[in-house]
Amino acid sequence: MTHHMATEDIATQAWTWKNRPGYKPVLILIAGLVFLAIVMLPAPQSMLEMVSKADPPGYKLGTGCNTIVDTVNKKLRPEAFTAEKKGQVVSTNHDQEPLLTDEKVAQLAKIMVGILFLAAFLWGTEALPLGATDLLVAVLLYLFMILPINEISQAYMKDAVFFIFGILAVAVGVAKTGLDKRIGLILLSRIKSTKAFAFMFLPMLAISAGFLSEHALVALLIPVLMGIYKVTCKIHGVQKDRALAIFLLLGVCFAANHGGPGSPAAGGRNAIMVGYLMEYGFPISFLDWMKIGMPFVPLMSVVIGAYMYIRCKPKFLVKDMNPSEIVKAEVARMPKFGGREALMAIILVALVIAWIVLGEHAGLGGPTLYAVMAMFVCRIITWEDLQEGVAFDVVGLYAAACAMGVGLKFTGGALWLANSFVNLLPDALTKGDGLVVGVSILTGTMTNFMSDGATVAALGPIVLPMATLANVSVWKVGLITSFSSSFANFLVVGTPNNAICFGMGRDPETGERLLDVMDFVKYGVPVTILAWLVLWFWAVFGYWRWLAWPTVG
Repeated sequence: MTHHMATEDIATQAWTWKNRPGYKPVLILIAGLVFLAIVMLPAPQSMLEMVSKADPPGYKLGTGCNTIVDTVNKKLRPEAFTAEKKGQVVSTNHDQEPLLTDEKVAQLAKIMVGILFLAAFLWGTEALPLGATDLLVAVLLYLFMILPINEISQAYMKDAVFFIFGILAVAVGVAKTGLDKRIGLILLSRIKSTKAFAFMFLPMLAISAGFLSEHALVALLIPVLMGIYKVTCKIHGVQKDRALAIFLLLGVCFAANHGGPGSPAAGGRNAIMVGYLMEYGFPISFLDWMKIGMPFVPLMSVVIGAYMYIRCKPKFLVKDMNPSEIVKAEVARMPKFGGREALMAIILVALVIAWIVLGEHAGLGGPTLYAVMAMFVCRIITWEDLQEGVAFDVVGLYAAACAMGVGLKFTGGALWLANSFVNLLPDALTKGDGLVVGVSILTGTMTNFMSDGATVAALGPIVLPMATLANVSVWKVGLITSFSSSFANFLVVGTPNNAICFGMGRDPETGERLLDVMDFVKYGVPVTILAWLVLWFWAVFGYWRWLAWPTVG
């Protein structure tokens, strides 16, 4: 037996061209060859002109610099740059490297764009484990000498990185104490009909998903909903009711997805954008984000509730459902509220208050780390809990995204991509609010094919310079990117919520899967179109017109 297991181990370790989760050699080879071709090819003429242009719009030059080439030399070749400014002869001895030429700076910008596409491809396909791609970004930044080594480390350790680590750690504490289950059951105990589920419960869930991990909320609610589904079927003498299952599962999934714009705490994609905006010189506070995004959430969730109700209710085999009756029995079995669960609730409330009150001074990462420390001191969590519960590869993804943002901004790669994208857009979508609409279509489409975090990580450095070029507030373009990345509704791989719904949506007795992949396409595509329409007509062309926006610097 032992010999058989050892042989199996050796077989799984043997190298093969076959794809495995987290290791797809064919895709790695293709990505490697494309990246090599990008590195070897000369930089395009447009890039050369951009790096040597005086005062390029959309790029923040270093002090005493006139071009991107000057700015890059000032950081990477400080001695030679200073000597040239003073009119001294630039020596090329072993201690002092010569100044970089226009071609070499354009080459750096081109390689940085290559790194962005390589990382986005590897994150999207998971040809390498997420964590490995996170490290690869640092390796390539160092290998091609895009940033000094200490600055690469700094670029990885942004406030947004501590924020996302803290949020994931707080979610572990909330789940461990059972606070998440109590919140879910309390929300459902007031819901007495299908209509109430669509028009009361889904909006409450979406607003909650603006502050708590939507993945945790969905994972907690689905077993409760599957119990409600089964009991409802039995009460009405029905074997199975697929329309009811779709209504419950996809309703919760879509409502949780669209809680994302509510606050910066809704997920890592928002943390990335907070980091990018800070990097860009337009930091946003927790309260400002909520003013801009929260009014979208309740209206969108009512639209989702109405859509799911109109499409599914006529097909129900059961007459109606009453979740409150079924849930009350479950609530009665729960232990009395108190102890660590009560401490966790206090920490969670204090954290939200700290984000709102201290956000501008302490960033979002600082208060979140205080909350993590408070959980340790109150013995709510152990280090082992964090090691098991926190997806460190996801934390690394945000760190790598921040580092890429720094590299793209510094080399001018982001500005070049922005210019290229603007040139592809029709005229109506390049100026003012038209650009905001164009960016939302691009992000909303891309987020269905790769994770929301990876989408914002890849697009942030491209779209923020576009705001400056089109004379639109950087906040508008940054936030529309973040908001639209929540619209991952029509593919199972679009967001963990969809995968959780698909995986956990099984009949509690027979184990039969209640959703198929095409259900996401059938119901998700119309929801995404509705989300765009609500975002444009209610937010962009609606209440956003009355908000104060920071002006383009």
